[in-house]
Amino acid sequence: MLKRMQISARGLVQGVGFRPFIYNLATKFSLAGFVQNDTNGVFIDVEGRNESIKEFLDHLIKSPPPHVIIEDIRYRSFPPRGYKEFVIEESAIKEGDTTIVSADISICQDCFNEIHNPTDRRYRYPFINCTNCGPRFTIIKDTPYDRANTTMSSFPMCPDCSKEYYDPQNRRFHAQPNACPVCGPQLTLYSSEGLKVHTRDPLSTVCNLLKGGKIVAVKGVGGYHLACDAMNSTTVSLLRKRKNRDDKPLAVMMENIGTIRQFCHVNGKEEALLLSAQKPIVLLRKTSRCTLSPEVAPEHKYLGVMLPYTPLHYLLLKESGLSLVMTSGNMSDEPIVYNDSNAFARLKGIADYFLTHDREIFIRCDDSVVRVNEDKETIIRRSRGYAPFPLRLQYTFTRPTLACGAFLKNTFCLARRNHAFLSHHIGDLENTETLNSFELSIEHYKELFSIEPEIVAYDLHPEYLSTKYALTQNDKILKIGIQHHHAHIVSCMAENGINNKVIGVAFDGLGYGDDGNFWGGEFLVADFSGYDRAGHLDYVPMPGGEQAIKEPWRMAVSYLYQIYGDNIPLIPHTSPLLSAEKTDGELNRAKIEILLKMLLHRINSPLTSSMGRLFDGVASILGLHHSVSYEGQAAIKLELIADEYETGSYPFDIDVIAGARCNMPLHIVHWGQIIKHIVNDLKSKTANSVISAKFHNTIANMTLQVCTILRNSLGLNDVVLSGGVFQNNFLSSRLIRKLSSNDFKVYFPQKIPCNDGGISLGQAVIASERCRICA
Repeated sequence: MLKRMQISARGLVQGVGFRPFIYNLATKFSLAGFVQNDTNGVFIDVEGRNESIKEFLDHLIKSPPPHVIIEDIRYRSFPPRGYKEFVIEESAIKEGDTTIVSADISICQDCFNEIHNPTDRRYRYPFINCTNCGPRFTIIKDTPYDRANTTMSSFPMCPDCSKEYYDPQNRRFHAQPNACPVCGPQLTLYSSEGLKVHTRDPLSTVCNLLKGGKIVAVKGVGGYHLACDAMNSTTVSLLRKRKNRDDKPLAVMMENIGTIRQFCHVNGKEEALLLSAQKPIVLLRKTSRCTLSPEVAPEHKYLGVMLPYTPLHYLLLKESGLSLVMTSGNMSDEPIVYNDSNAFARLKGIADYFLTHDREIFIRCDDSVVRVNEDKETIIRRSRGYAPFPLRLQYTFTRPTLACGAFLKNTFCLARRNHAFLSHHIGDLENTETLNSFELSIEHYKELFSIEPEIVAYDLHPEYLSTKYALTQNDKILKIGIQHHHAHIVSCMAENGINNKVIGVAFDGLGYGDDGNFWGGEFLVADFSGYDRAGHLDYVPMPGGEQAIKEPWRMAVSYLYQIYGDNIPLIPHTSPLLSAEKTDGELNRAKIEILLKMLLHRINSPLTSSMGRLFDGVASILGLHHSVSYEGQAAIKLELIADEYETGSYPFDIDVIAGARCNMPLHIVHWGQIIKHIVNDLKSKTANSVISAKFHNTIANMTLQVCTILRNSLGLNDVVLSGGVFQNNFLSSRLIRKLSSNDFKVYFPQKIPCNDGGISLGQAVIASERCRICA
């Protein structure tokens, strides 16, 4: 007996070979009907024998293609219509539906084999792809995902490609970016002056240029990289000078896992991440025999390493025989360049040559960065390969919501129903170029996912450009300010599906507090709708305001002044800042005297409870860094020198005072004892590595003690850790083990960054929940 069924599949079902899979599956079971993309996902109308439809549905649910993620599937029976065959129909457009768009997918093994096969018509073709791999998000202009809605629309397929496209047995069946050397995008090489370099083989020419020590701007899938030989210290130093990137580590792309193992330690989890379809940059510990230029990651134990994820990258590494620095194509603090004309204008002073192509990048997308912590993937930057795939939450948003994120490492979040579309990495919102990228990306996401926000959430800091953007939105949109650290905690809660009250530990650099001070060493009792501040690091002045972030010696002086007053100890042969030697002691003493006056009269010295600033101050007291060239540099150095075998710690004090609410006392953690004992250790010539470890252990002990006090008084056992300080593996791994061994249930961000790159998710959830309560 014939039966007919209509099936609607939601999730990641477009751009991942799902329709060809459905076609072949229906053909296998002798079913008739059709499949089509719509703005809701994929719609299937199928009829045939009842048993065949059951088997079809069973295979569809249990054995989809590798990159398909079915989040929801619904089906209903209807009377048969008498379909004669099964076909793929044109896509249907329905207003108001949300389609999930695939992230860009790294080259698959089949395509890899073809580009290395001299007999294949795509041999050495740098834009090879199929239904299982290739560009997706960065070329999509609109949904549904059809060639006409991508930047491949300007490349009509040749007869051979067209034959593949319409052949149900071919893996390029309905592969939207399908192309070959005859009909597809082509490489072109230019000089730094923008003059075309005439060569029959741009790829081979570029490989020779890289081997000759040149810096080449390479157009990839989501923007330009600046590439050079990672073994050539002269070239890497020149790249740093031109890019104005003094010390921050540079990412390296290596040909295969075997090459990576020559330079780095790789465990099983790290290898799986390197080989994944996302192909992120993975932070790996260097081996003692690492022979890459020390200029790649100066004074650093770790390297950011990725495998090639496009055919162009594979060919460059294979044919040059090099491991390549692959750093974002931009000047420091600007977003990655993706537009060709903009690339020549902005990178001509950095790159010697430009290897570009004529496939338009519709939206920029920087590389993702991850590391393994306690054998789990921890995302530091969520971008290429991950975005724009949404987080499917257990929470349902009351109304469509836009959350604008923070200032540093900005992302925004568009949310509807139980989907949170966390954007790709935007960057630090400190210049016009990045702000434009932020605004254009929001508009693109709104159109792509058919979400028109009715709520906009923003950080309380009045000077953040993301806050100013939110406050200029349409008056009909409800605007809700969200406290920075509450958003940190809720982002992790939402990821982990918890909405009971928790002990939230938020340690970061700075966040605007309810009292007008800069918070950052916070213990919150929180749920989605609100929080109480249950504890924090004792306040300290931040002389010079934000200048103290760039010059940690200011924080060092401030901490020491609170303890010793004007008699700041002069510690010979340790820190140039605190050195009593004549050579630069007088100059530094003069600087200190100015700062002491600022502190005495509270001139431009806002108060902060920031854990990040405490790390900076300690790093400077130890003489590690008195000024920094990138965010977190001093704290990172403090982590890297820590002796992993040291178990000692320092004493600390906790005072309990009345809190803002009568039923919630406030626990003030005093750092004075910590600083005093560090100074004493320096005077007794204790090694910096030991002092650093003892300091880290102290922070872990202090956090455990405050959490234990709160558990005993409030009966709470769930602890949520979030904030940029927890990117510190030495601290976070020890703290998680301490809390777990004391029977706390510990939650830590994994799918989103613990830094400000994940904060927009928390903003969106809090704003939605407040609307629910007020409704």
